[in-house]
Amino acid sequence: MSALPSALPAFDLVQPRDIAGAIAARGGDGAARFIAGGTDLLPNLRRGVGEPRRLIDLSGIEELGGIVLSPSGARIGAGVTLAALASSREISTRYRALGQAAAAIAAPGHRTNATVGGNLCLDTRCVYYNQSQWWRNANQFCLKHKGEICHVAPQGARCHAAFSGDLAPALIALGAEAEIASAAGRRRIPLAEMYVEDGRAHLALADGDLLVAAHLPPDPPASAYEKVRVRGAIDFPLAGVAVAMRVAKRSVTELRVALTGTNSRPFLLAGADALIGRPLDEAGLNALDKLVQKQVQPMRTTIHSAQYRRLAAAALARRLASAVYAEVAR
Repeated sequence: MSALPSALPAFDLVQPRDIAGAIAARGGDGAARFIAGGTDLLPNLRRGVGEPRRLIDLSGIEELGGIVLSPSGARIGAGVTLAALASSREISTRYRALGQAAAAIAAPGHRTNATVGGNLCLDTRCVYYNQSQWWRNANQFCLKHKGEICHVAPQGARCHAAFSGDLAPALIALGAEAEIASAAGRRRIPLAEMYVEDGRAHLALADGDLLVAAHLPPDPPASAYEKVRVRGAIDFPLAGVAVAMRVAKRSVTELRVALTGTNSRPFLLAGADALIGRPLDEAGLNALDKLVQKQVQPMRTTIHSAQYRRLAAAALARRLASAVYAEVAR
């Protein structure tokens, strides 16, 4: 039986000064990894999850920093710390769900180092994966790393590890785009398109792609974010929900609901358009509840049951939507 590693695996550390240098250092090498705050990557490496030959430190790249608000919207650099994002009065005022999500992540010490890009590219999690080396070896590893079977769904062929980042649903609900750099140039895509429903490979990014920034539209709807977790602090979400809504003459004119913690990707709830053009009454909230319960796909990846997480996600969506509606329909 393998012992728990007492130190990080050996690797080369590269510290580029610009984005072009970072992309060149990665060079499409699947055994190299970008690192910023390291609050997720380093604990995994200490557990023996991954042995990158090279780490590319992004902390010295100035272009990845900064929160810039302008008439055209907001640009949030991937290197911005969660503490800076949570403490930004402009973000909390204009893009409330995003400020709430940032403030709810982990603990103050984590937020001081963790970055926007790191949370958006957070590795998926599972009780069979986020364990020590000897524990995983004793259980014959799993489909996500070194193994051949998903212990959550042994009869299936895919990994069901869950994405648990808090920022993604808030940004998706607010209509954010991701700015991505590669050797071929820059591109912008809807943030939701950066993810796929695959616990082993949930990011639709090539090895040479680097997330540079998130871009938000200039006139956001009213929004809110909330999550349920084991403890009131530090823990990842068992389910998290972001709601963004516009109302005119007490009728909903725009409604976007995004979720995290239940699936292998954060996603925008489909079918919410059916609630547009009418007041958000009890019937509308019941319909929203059913949409969430139908589309979330929690599995036995946490210590809590899948059914609890499904009901919690639906209850959060219902409560947040009701609260935002009451606020803007006055």
